[in-house]
Amino acid sequence: MNTHISAQQTHQKLPWTRAWVTGAGRGIGAAIAAELCHGGVDVYASARSEEALIQLASDLGQCRGSITPIPLDICDDTQIRALTESWQQTDSWPDLVILNAGTHDPFPARELTAQRSIQLLNTNLNGTLNCLEPVLKHYIDQDRGQIAIMASVAGYRGLPTAAAYGASKAALINLCEALRLDLAGSNVKLQVICPGFVRTPLTDKNTFSMPALMEPEDAAKEVIGGLQCECFEITFPKRFVYWLKLLRILPYSWYFKLVEKATRTGK
Repeated sequence: MNTHISAQQTHQKLPWTRAWVTGAGRGIGAAIAAELCHGGVDVYASARSEEALIQLASDLGQCRGSITPIPLDICDDTQIRALTESWQQTDSWPDLVILNAGTHDPFPARELTAQRSIQLLNTNLNGTLNCLEPVLKHYIDQDRGQIAIMASVAGYRGLPTAAAYGASKAALINLCEALRLDLAGSNVKLQVICPGFVRTPLTDKNTFSMPALMEPEDAAKEVIGGLQCECFEITFPKRFVYWLKLLRILPYSWYFKLVEKATRTGK
């Protein structure tokens, strides 16, 4: 993905000083990091691929903000503890954290294995929790901070070949709903991001037609706009998502028929 944006484009100064974006090596994460950097935010960009992060920093070298590459595996809680402890020691905590890192491994029922499913859940759910724990504790102690967690509309209801992926995203949505209630009355802002289909190396794995497919740069703009609102859920594209929300209330007999028909192409 090309994260370079022409210098002629105008970017609004954003309200955060520092931000941490996980999964920033490619796709939506890289685009979000770029959008923040153009808005004057100093971004801690983490991912497993150091090469991708260095390239991102190079592409965004002329921005008002900065990119600090942080090679990091979110499944390794010792790495995360070391990172957050360094922020504590240097008084350099981010005031915005976007837990975007995740993976996708589509497979039909005949290929389901416990190991394959657990591996995906370990990244999408447990990895997110590894990052969330120290951030949430710090923000609660300070009574300020903003957290956004990347879920997906795939967490609304079951979709073909997405048993493990959808389960992980449904768990993240439920997690955010519960925490939002727990944090009511505090100055810690928690949001959940539920995008539709965005063109990334992960969605490239899908074998069915993806309606309203968005580019990562457009998705990033939607995320940044939503982060500046008081809404709990940041979701896009709106028209597509409204239809999916309607599907959530349909009885199973209708839902299964509609989804089977919509996803039949490409099987």
